[in-house]
Amino acid sequence: MKCPFCGSLDSKVVDSRESDDGSAIRRRRECEVCKKRYTTYEKIESMPVLVIKNDGNRQLFDVSKIKKGLIKACEKRPVSLDQIDSLVGEIEKKVNNSLAQEISSKKIGDMVMEGLKELDEVAYVRFASVHRKFTDINMMREEINKLVDNKTK
Repeated sequence: MKCPFCGSLDSKVVDSRESDDGSAIRRRRECEVCKKRYTTYEKIESMPVLVIKNDGNRQLFDVSKIKKGLIKACEKRPVSLDQIDSLVGEIEKKVNNSLAQEISSKKIGDMVMEGLKELDEVAYVRFASVHRKFTDINMMREEINKLVDNKTK
């Protein structure tokens, strides 16, 4: 590791710790030449995931879009931001752990719906109305009936 002070490539690790969320390792280093200390972080290099949209276009997976959609669906509902963040984290983990370089927007939407079904039924129906492109009240009624039927089983 190159010293930021003198540019030397000779350094030793003085201390190593995991970051709070476990996603990186923090290393305290000391330069062998100038004896100054500095901190480096070691993270896993993640491969970018592309989302295949309904029209066939591809764009980078952006977890903030999922969060925005969830916030919109849960507006004026008793769902906390922590619950939304937790669901977003679960979905992000599933997408990254799938090891696929491409995933359809439909599959991501289905993951969101599955999580919302457990969080809040009204938010679930709101999200479903957009995700499944409801064109009339009958489509919404069918979705609500499926939800009620699954609940009574």
